[in-house]
Amino acid sequence: MENKIQGQIIRPFSPTIGRYKLPEQTVTILNDHIDNILKDENKIEELYHGKELAGEIKYELKLTKDFIDKYLYELLKNFVFNFIKSSLDKEIKSFDLKSSWAVCQFESDYNPIHWHDGHVSGVMYTKMPTDVGSSYKEENKNGRIAFIHGATQFLVSSVYDVKPEIGDLFIFPSYMMHTVYPFFSDQERRSISFNAFIDKEIASY
Repeated sequence: MENKIQGQIIRPFSPTIGRYKLPEQTVTILNDHIDNILKDENKIEELYHGKELAGEIKYELKLTKDFIDKYLYELLKNFVFNFIKSSLDKEIKSFDLKSSWAVCQFESDYNPIHWHDGHVSGVMYTKMPTDVGSSYKEENKNGRIAFIHGATQFLVSSVYDVKPEIGDLFIFPSYMMHTVYPFFSDQERRSISFNAFIDKEIASY
């Protein structure tokens, strides 16, 4: 008599990554704001943030506190609240958005493996190239983001790479290493990152 196998796959050891969709209005507001900065060389120089970051990228621009408070703070607070609630079934009371910056990535630009400061970090995508260039591989990973954790072993993968779409928001623990592969076209890949601190007792849970 054939035995029927019953069971489930349990993954208790992997850090959580949240994938959400931004409101279309937010994508437009972010793009309009950054487009205006890129037209002004003085603004580019004033808001240049690349010295603080890991990327080999020309245009990395810090968002001002006024802009963050007006357009991003409440939005990101709500997303992070949902992320923590869904992940840990806990409700945050503290949300300190420490910094946010735009990454305007062009051909051959890349972000090497790095991690962020804070408890929770995220990246929003507002422009993506339709052409990322050719690849020698069957699966073209140009322009993708790859999250890295642990070691690759039997039944375990240490890398999760994904092709972002316009409007995507990824939220993840700040300690999680990640990298962005270069791409090869004349189009822009634009993202906005942030770092935040939440309740210490939840972050150390």
